[in-house]
Amino acid sequence: MEETNNQLTVAAPAADPGNDPGNTAAATVETGPAAPAVGVGPWEGPLPEGDHWDPELLAHGDTRNVVDEYRYWKHEAIVAELDSRRHNFHVAIENWQHDLNIGSVVRCANAFLAKEVHIIGRRRWNRRGAMVTDRYQHVRHHPTVEDFVTWAQEEGLRVIGIDNFPDSVPLETYDLPENCVLVFGQEGPGLTPEVHEVADATLSIAQFGSTRSINASAAAAIAMHAWVRRHVFAQHV
Repeated sequence: MEETNNQLTVAAPAADPGNDPGNTAAATVETGPAAPAVGVGPWEGPLPEGDHWDPELLAHGDTRNVVDEYRYWKHEAIVAELDSRRHNFHVAIENWQHDLNIGSVVRCANAFLAKEVHIIGRRRWNRRGAMVTDRYQHVRHHPTVEDFVTWAQEEGLRVIGIDNFPDSVPLETYDLPENCVLVFGQEGPGLTPEVHEVADATLSIAQFGSTRSINASAAAAIAMHAWVRRHVFAQHV
């Protein structure tokens, strides 16, 4: 395999010797332009003033997974700004089998600005899918369902389970409370009976194909967006 002048030369299957005497057929494939660099380089021009700017990032550039508004900001300054306007819903996910979806749930929670993410069960969880967003998202651990429920009651939060149970009601028509914690089960088995029993309500997400369920992180994103539509966008209608 040889790459020259933005072209990739790949050996092709051997040709018929009768049609290709040298038996040296090759295919040339365009690779296209190189991928753009991630983030921004060193700050150009006079340095900005303010305690929230990070001198190291200003000098060397910022390649973090943050929106442009937070480029060159100190990490703690970003968290403080997010804390000043976080939404009133929390997200919880059960972690009894080291669920690989938790990282993606945390990433979605950051995107929709959840107050906190709660890990129920095992403390260790796979952070790969979070794409480093867990640095900007408050994550709390509860070793048992009982510990989690006690915390929710003390905070005055309604526990809303998301799963396809016979007694589930449609998320699409349910009036999500403003102060609540959306709970998601382990990928595969779903919510445990303990969470199902203590939940104020269990909501299902409408599906129209042949699959029995959707990915836990996808369900989390849909439920969080439903809360945002109800309590953020509805205020501007």
